[in-house]
Amino acid sequence: MAEEQRDLISDRGSSVLNTGDTQRSAWGRKAALSTLSILVALLIAGQAVTVYFVYQQSGQISKLTKTSQTLQLEALQRKLPASAKPMSKMRMNLDMPLAMRVLPLAPPAGAMNMAPASNKTEDQVKHLLLQTDPRKTFPELKDNLMDNLKSLKKTMTDADWKSFESWMHKWLLFEMAKNPKPEDRKAIPAEKG
Repeated sequence: MAEEQRDLISDRGSSVLNTGDTQRSAWGRKAALSTLSILVALLIAGQAVTVYFVYQQSGQISKLTKTSQTLQLEALQRKLPASAKPMSKMRMNLDMPLAMRVLPLAPPAGAMNMAPASNKTEDQVKHLLLQTDPRKTFPELKDNLMDNLKSLKKTMTDADWKSFESWMHKWLLFEMAKNPKPEDRKAIPAEKG
């Protein structure tokens, strides 16, 4: 009988004990699921708030980009001389090579940041050349074409003169191709020296 009572007590205790464990594990699962659900909801809400702010900021970023581009364009326009025309409207003067034109002497070093003297092609080119090398000088060529060429030949090295002659030959061919009028052309004898 004592053994039966012990068996009954142990059966009752284990069933009470098993019922308590089952209830505790069910509550633990429910708590874990609700905690997980809250965390997922917070993550989704955080993502939604982030997307909302990024969307708002993208409009402001595009406005800032446009403003920045406009300011850069205005700064570039301020650097251009007031008399400068767009390149499409500038007439390129190719009648005479640049080296044969009358160019003033190089301006002082303080004048390098200034705009070109005028909108003439030679002044614009001279300005660009002086910006790259402020020590560059240009001879004053005030005589006729042949005297100016003789003066240039005396001041240039042999290699520079050969390069210049090659350029003159190409320029002459270009000019002849522009105006193919064989009549009215006079032969100019080459001078031996």
